[in-house]
Amino acid sequence: MKLVSRFEAASRSTAELHGLLAEAFNAFAAAPRGSHERRDALQSMRNIEEELACRGPSI
Repeated sequence: MKLVSRFEAASRSTAELHGLLAEAFNAFAAAPRGSHERRDALQSMRNIEEELACRGPSI
């Protein structure tokens, strides 16, 4: 999985971000420990979660 930057996360809808978060989680779980792919997936999850937190709860 490619890294999802904060800028890219900000340009996505909330529904898209939830889908990307699931993708990043699965990529993190499947990647070998210490690999570049695992670090990118973890940073992507952080970026996506930060963007979702900035948006607040949705009704």
